[in-house]
This record gives sequence, structure tokens and C-alpha cells, in this order.
Amino acid sequence: MYSFYFTIEIALGLAWVVTWNLAAFWRAKATAQAPRGSYRLLIVFAALGLFMVFNNLPTFRFPKLWSVGPVLGWSMIALTAAGIAFMWWARFHLGKLWSGGVEVKHGHRVVDTGPYAWTRHPIYTGLILSAFAAAALRATPWAFLGATLVALGFALKARVEERFLEKEIGGYDVYRKRVPMIVPLLKFQGR
Repeated sequence: MYSFYFTIEIALGLAWVVTWNLAAFWRAKATAQAPRGSYRLLIVFAALGLFMVFNNLPTFRFPKLWSVGPVLGWSMIALTAAGIAFMWWARFHLGKLWSGGVEVKHGHRVVDTGPYAWTRHPIYTGLILSAFAAAALRATPWAFLGATLVALGFALKARVEERFLEKEIGGYDVYRKRVPMIVPLLKFQGR
């Protein structure tokens, strides 16, 4: 039964990837960029993590941690959909200021409304939530290790982004003190 839920999970993820990449054409030109080398390895962590979540790696005698029934299955699909919705809300809210890299656009400013009033990196928040929901459906240690790598990769990329934005955008340090980095309502993170 878990494969049914995981198939839906994969379909949601693929729909997100396709639409997200198509929307990449809707952005302004960058005026300043952080060196890609400063965060390339962090993206490799996240990509490796996603690979571990979505592939059938050998369990090495690890049985499934739990069975996936309808309540857990549909709950994790709902969490995945919520994570994707949160990412899209953030993306629409940023508009042409969005970037897949660490860069500043023409007319860049601190955006502190919508999902950015809850967390400074709502796109990463949604990705991490979706990765852990997928791992819960897989119910394997490998999947949870993968989700942890996703979280670590994006948390570290967020730190690179924050240092860059503090140098490039006035007022970012005030925003940083007021709004949590990745987990909404968790005030002590990322300072």
C-alpha cells in the first residue's frame, strides 16, 4: 500500500520540479552574485539527500521502521502538498526577485511579508518539510538520512545567502533578528 502513496508523492514532486523550472524564466537580471563555489557543495548535499529519499537503496537488514497505512500515507501526502504550496507562495511573493542561486536583483529589497514574515527562507522550509514527509512514507533509515542531508544542505546554503544579503541589502540584519531562519516560530535559529 505504501507504494500507492509514494507514487502520489513522486507525482507531486515531479509536477513541482517541472513547473518550478518553467517559472525560472520569470525573474529579473542579477546585479551581484555570491561565488557559486561558496555553496555548490551544499547543493550536492541536498541533491544526494533527495536521491537517498527517492531511491530504493539496499536496507542492509534494516527493516522498514513502520508500516504505512491510510492515515500516515494521506497525512504525508498532505504535508508534501503543504510544503509545495508554501514554496509556491514564497516564489509568487518574491516575484522577479526570486533566484535559484545566491544573488541580488535590480531593485532588490528585504521582503518581510507573506511567507517571509514567518521564515526568512520559506522555499527551503517547504523543501525540507516535503523531504521529511517523503522519508516518512519510505520509512527507511536511508530515507531519513537523505532528508537530513537535504535539511543540512539548505540550512548551510541559507547561512551563505544570509552573509551575502547582509552585505548587499540594507536592513537585512534587522529582518534577520526579527524572523526565524527556517523553522517558523523558532526564534533562536540562525543568528
